[in-house]
Amino acid sequence: MLELFDEDFDAMELAEGALVLNRAVNPETEVHWAEAELNRLLQEAELSLVHETNEMQRFDSLLRLFYHEWGFKGDQDAYYESSNGFIDQVLRRRKGIPVSLGAILLYLGRKLGFPIKGVTFPSQFLIKLDWYDAPTQYVNPFNGEYVSEKTLTAWLIGHSGPLAKLKPSHLKETDNPTVIGRWLALLKSALLREQRYTLALRCTDLALTFVPDDPYEIRDRGFIYQQLDCHQIALSDYQYFIDQCPDDPASELLKNQVNAMSTTQVVLH
Repeated sequence: MLELFDEDFDAMELAEGALVLNRAVNPETEVHWAEAELNRLLQEAELSLVHETNEMQRFDSLLRLFYHEWGFKGDQDAYYESSNGFIDQVLRRRKGIPVSLGAILLYLGRKLGFPIKGVTFPSQFLIKLDWYDAPTQYVNPFNGEYVSEKTLTAWLIGHSGPLAKLKPSHLKETDNPTVIGRWLALLKSALLREQRYTLALRCTDLALTFVPDDPYEIRDRGFIYQQLDCHQIALSDYQYFIDQCPDDPASELLKNQVNAMSTTQVVLH
């Protein structure tokens, strides 16, 4: 599992880094198939766009190919399912969420030579196009539509409150390790909702490789261990969180949980 962090995520495309992450969480991830499918889509795109000379029109053609001919789209019916966070499954289902669809679009766009970047906007992942001789454009990878700064401001207000103002920092390119870290948190949340605790535990173990003493990650690990009936480890993790974050409202709840679990442990033994 630690091999994941020997990889230089910034030297990879985001989709490739996501596949490394996916395999670390679930060894059954079809990495080789996904890599071959990405390459196949790239070759098809190259052939489709070969006669386009205007770069902006060429990118519009890529969007039409991606969202209309290939049928990629946002998963509106099951947005929070873990399948939307595994690149191989997104490629098979042609459904995903902004970050997974955006990662695939980024892969194709960068290979095709477009000035394309990823942005972790507060409300969702965005695609940014820094044209040499034209205004910057933003694409919502959930549906392939261009979004204006006015729309982005509205999104920001909806996310952060009525006093929020759009700033250049909101639209800066995001490095791959940052995106991968958030992707990992997204996968963990989805797997917890689906009660797939063994895979969720892998997510937590990976996160703790980044930040070994994170009390919130250790608290979550305690919850997972409790669901797996590893009560002694869960007690230890809960107690660590209580000691590190005594003023957090969750600490009071966990104290009751620890007392109840400790009593059960005494009765059992």
